[in-house]
Amino acid sequence: MHFTDRINRIQISPTAAVIAAAEQLKAKGVDIADFGPGEPDFPTPDHIKQAAIKAINENKTKYTPTPGVMPLRDAICSWHKRELGSSYEPKECVTNVGGKHSIFNVISVLVQSGDEVIVPAPYWVSYPDIVKYTGATPAVVETRAEDGFAVRAADVAKVITPRTKLLILDSPSNPTGGVTPPEECAKLLDLCKKHNIWLMGDECYSHFTYGDNKPFSVASLPDSKNHVIIIGSMSKTFAMTGWRLGYTLAPAELISATVKLQSQSTSNPTSIAQYAALAAMTGPMDSVPAMLAEYAKRRRRIVDGLNAIPGITCGEPGGAFYVFPNVSARLGTGPDALAKDCSELAALLLEKAHVALVSGAAFGAPGYLRISYATSIERIEEGLRRIAKFFSRAAAA
Repeated sequence: MHFTDRINRIQISPTAAVIAAAEQLKAKGVDIADFGPGEPDFPTPDHIKQAAIKAINENKTKYTPTPGVMPLRDAICSWHKRELGSSYEPKECVTNVGGKHSIFNVISVLVQSGDEVIVPAPYWVSYPDIVKYTGATPAVVETRAEDGFAVRAADVAKVITPRTKLLILDSPSNPTGGVTPPEECAKLLDLCKKHNIWLMGDECYSHFTYGDNKPFSVASLPDSKNHVIIIGSMSKTFAMTGWRLGYTLAPAELISATVKLQSQSTSNPTSIAQYAALAAMTGPMDSVPAMLAEYAKRRRRIVDGLNAIPGITCGEPGGAFYVFPNVSARLGTGPDALAKDCSELAALLLEKAHVALVSGAAFGAPGYLRISYATSIERIEEGLRRIAKFFSRAAAA
């Protein structure tokens, strides 16, 4: 078979591949310590589920306007203003089939062959491939572990060219949990204004921050609206991953362009999910601090546990629910090497230790592993035990 150039430019999501491999082993009865999934292990709050049931009973199961029902778009704008200090109107909002769909639509309408999109690394796996699908080129800018993987304007400035159209800012970050401070976000916005570049803020993990870090949006900065695109999602904040409901906030003209694309692809997000999301946006948020408190306990345990294993160094993430340990000391061809690279190490950990995690290479960071701690303390303890046992070997079997 012959496929188009655009589909041949991309690969299947590496995180999806890890989940599939782990599921195959689980189907055979293998007990997997699963650190792969990037989703909350908490249930969707009851008031949100009840809103969906009510919508079904009231026969709200028909097509809706492509950008979503007006009450939901209005509620998203109000919620974002209250929680993150922005000032959007419903005409500047479109609902999408998850945050990934939001990003795909925005990049599809803004960039094309010959353009460049700045992607800080380590990056979420889908950013580069979505850029490549449009024919544009990802321009990778490195962030540093010693800097908490924050994105720095001085580093971004070095990769800007006349072809640069967009900067992606993912804070808190998947895969590192890195948080870019508000003052650095302001510098990034100034840089984008200077060079007439769009700044896309991916706020999927906005409300999962620790210590001195607080939820923050670049859309709260003065004179930002004409330069900023906000990507939001119900998935993490409200434990609604399977509901597939995201949104985009941006100038009305850009929103209209994404609605045009969406009208010829997915049309509206599922009507039932929209009414569930409306309940999320207008209802109590008690579940968020409860989840965050539990994540904070898990973060402390997994960071301490990983750093106790010889050959692993792990910083403390400022947000999200991932740790991103450096395992380069046990890679290569030396006597202490467990694998030639982090991809082989991740495969061996799944095969030999029955621990599912994702290679850092998938995120543009060779020498690292991504571990999700969106699982119970008991499973974290078991996973740490298996990793420690595996790392105690002098070399891979």
